[in-house]
Amino acid sequence: MSRPEITVIDYGIGNLFSVKRALEYCGANVRMSSKAADIVNADRLLLPGVGAFADGMQGLRDRDLVEPLTQFAATGRPLLGICLGMQMLATASEEFGEHQGLGLIPGRVKQVPLRTVEGNPHKIPHIGWSEIFPTSDGGWKGTMLEDTAAGAPVYLVHSFHHVPENPAHLLADCDYGGHRVTAAIRSGPILGAQFHPEKSGSEGLKMMAAFLRL
Repeated sequence: MSRPEITVIDYGIGNLFSVKRALEYCGANVRMSSKAADIVNADRLLLPGVGAFADGMQGLRDRDLVEPLTQFAATGRPLLGICLGMQMLATASEEFGEHQGLGLIPGRVKQVPLRTVEGNPHKIPHIGWSEIFPTSDGGWKGTMLEDTAAGAPVYLVHSFHHVPENPAHLLADCDYGGHRVTAAIRSGPILGAQFHPEKSGSEGLKMMAAFLRL
């Protein structure tokens, strides 16, 4: 059986090597690239990222990768954004001003609430393990979470989250201080994970393996 092929976008921001190791552990041939042709012609594409939204988008623009990403998304082949990579799928972000995103899953990146639902301050960024749950009756069948049980723990590090314009694009969420915070989104073959599957132990590896089967 041939190994699945995946291209990881290298745009100067992101924990590329931990993502690469996790994908290789799941049986993939991994190419890291910042070349437009590699991105447009990829079998599957992964957009990683950590840090600020504006810096991430600038990194893509500096390498002329916004249009290739948009072209790839139109092919119907699988695309996964992780952490900042998921946020950049949005239309815009409110992080340190107003910034335009890729618009591949319409919505806005908003700050995680600074206080619990009881009004008590809590730690921002939201760092650590949280349990994720489906946000619709349809569950996770046919997505990268199809082998994941409701309540599975994942690892997050973030201060902002993608709030989809269409609630049907919300795939999973988690609780933080009584607030429901976006954990994963999906629009057809385009998926986003606010958490880090590559840092989420055996559960995260199951998710990455499922993505490679899409």
